[in-house]
Amino acid sequence: MSVREIGVHSLGEFVDVVTPREPDPQTGRRRDTGVYRGAAHAAHPLLTSLDRLGGMNPPHTKVELEDHVLRSFIRYSRPHLDGARPHNEWEMLIAAQHHGVPTRLLDWTYSPLVAAFFATRPSTGEDRDRAVWRLDWQRIHRHFNLPPLALQVQDLDRMFGTGQTQTLSPARLFSGAEHKNFACMIEPPSLDDRIVSQAATFTFCSTACKSFDQFLEEQGLADTLTKYVIPARDVPRIRDQLDLVGIDERRLFPDLDGVASAIQRYYA
Repeated sequence: MSVREIGVHSLGEFVDVVTPREPDPQTGRRRDTGVYRGAAHAAHPLLTSLDRLGGMNPPHTKVELEDHVLRSFIRYSRPHLDGARPHNEWEMLIAAQHHGVPTRLLDWTYSPLVAAFFATRPSTGEDRDRAVWRLDWQRIHRHFNLPPLALQVQDLDRMFGTGQTQTLSPARLFSGAEHKNFACMIEPPSLDDRIVSQAATFTFCSTACKSFDQFLEEQGLADTLTKYVIPARDVPRIRDQLDLVGIDERRLFPDLDGVASAIQRYYA
């Protein structure tokens, strides 16, 4: 099976196609269990910020710097961390990703509307198709014999560590000491308001040398992905419709930068 592609031309159509056709038999509600990621370029693979470090033609050219990047963030970020400061190296990795440091984490959200916001944000090369990816992360967990719940940072040692004296730290993983293939979803702690407002979550993969969609394809999991393609001509319309339902920078970035960004785009 391959990645399924579905074209969407309006926000209403998008909401319709992501809404489950039948209610959940246990809850009686139509709640989707997938996670979503907005992409400003529909044709691009699912590359992490670490994959893109050094450029995309080709990607993965600086993955050997992964440990140095995280160590630098840990060293220089300390004076700027507030009361919600990370408590271990995994939380530091999440904080680094959240602030734009290149890591192997891939951002997702539980909200398809938040993903649509990121897919349709103004960017260079406006005249191109955008995409919202959906991931069936629960099936990935079943494939790798992981719990049916999203993992939290304290679960990682228990799931992937090799013993009481050899826990799975980021440094150990980056060094190549762990050779077991896996991918999982990690729910971050609420380190700041943006993580909460964006319903943020992350996927974490054992390899940093392949795009996430390529990794899933090699594991026979390509059909855990669905790509909702937004044609370029429909991007402005969907962006305006997101404004109508209150999905904008001011809500998703609840600080002065978010307020300023919302005003600048609205009146541009």
